[in-house]
Amino acid sequence: MTGTIHAEGLVKVFGEVRAVDGVDLDVPEGSVLGLLGPNGAGKTTTVRLLTTLLRPDAGWARVAGHDVVRRPDRVRLSIGLSGQFAAVDDRLTGRENLRMIGELYGLRGGEARRRAEELLCRFDLLGAADRPSGTYSGGMRRRLDLAGALVMRPPVLFLDEPTAGLDPASRLVLWDAVEDLVRSGTTLLLTTQYLEEADRLAQQIAVVDHGRIIARGTPRELKAQCGHPRVEAVVAWPEQLGAAAAVLAPFGIRAPETDPPRSLVSVPVDGGVRQLADVIAALDAAGVEITDIGLRQPTLDEVFVALTEQWPHRPGGVAVAAGAPGGRE
Repeated sequence: MTGTIHAEGLVKVFGEVRAVDGVDLDVPEGSVLGLLGPNGAGKTTTVRLLTTLLRPDAGWARVAGHDVVRRPDRVRLSIGLSGQFAAVDDRLTGRENLRMIGELYGLRGGEARRRAEELLCRFDLLGAADRPSGTYSGGMRRRLDLAGALVMRPPVLFLDEPTAGLDPASRLVLWDAVEDLVRSGTTLLLTTQYLEEADRLAQQIAVVDHGRIIARGTPRELKAQCGHPRVEAVVAWPEQLGAAAAVLAPFGIRAPETDPPRSLVSVPVDGGVRQLADVIAALDAAGVEITDIGLRQPTLDEVFVALTEQWPHRPGGVAVAAGAPGGRE
């Protein structure tokens, strides 16, 4: 049984560039897959293939049960798409933009109006509904664009870097809206360069580089694959930083690192929370006074950097297993 979004061996070539090079995907119904990768990795091209905006040169894909090449019309009726740039008409008001989208999809006037009002309310745009969208802030335009992608209540949604360039407050509003959609059963494929965004929204993550999927898993699995937790201690007196590092050294799998401006010493460990108690006791026995100490898990940012730096296309890199032969998903 394949997922709501399923692809095998997708390839897209532009001249001598293989923008997408054998991508396999499977996104179960009602779940979120985050596609992560550096600029030019192939994320947006993959989205365009899955949403019928581009035709694959090899491989195949189905979205909501429909083949993207044989039945692109059915695919388009089953999806919503919000791209990197808000696709709204600046001359129309927010209300007019949403009504127009509904009418283009065949909704009758009254139904299009009702759906526009629902979405304006849902995305907190009622107060600006009668202003030209060209006067909207970046966050408001992105919310309007996402509302437009939802006019027909699509079961599948593609978001291509939906919060790029937004301020933190606007980003949080969009995250809340996305989480509401997923709770209601929407299947979502999300591309992003914000690691915090993927960590919060995605159940599964696929890391893309040079058109290939080089790793995949849950955020927790990827963090475990690419890093160790770190003991971090803040000393009360900067002159004790060296002594603290000496105490932590035997506990670490690598040499401790110090950050003098923050009076911080840290070391990667593999002993978990129990080891933290031993570190505290050792620091106390050595007379090192600390003001804060904790066990910090690897961040998704660290995982992302580790994976993309190790991939063979990177200078001096080595291949990273991706759960399938050839480093593909």
